[in-house]
Amino acid sequence: MCYNCGCGRPADDMGDPKNITDKTFEEAAKASKQSPKEAKSKTLELLKIILKKE
Repeated sequence: MCYNCGCGRPADDMGDPKNITDKTFEEAAKASKQSPKEAKSKTLELLKIILKKE
């Protein structure tokens, strides 16, 4: 899904490249020299911390 809309399609940016997709994580992973799975995992860890505070 574009991870931020909930459509359930991880590769579909819904026509707007600003939406978060698997490609977003692939590019972020390359920048940090990690795998896309690692980038998603670290993102999840941080989101859990942030959401707890809200």
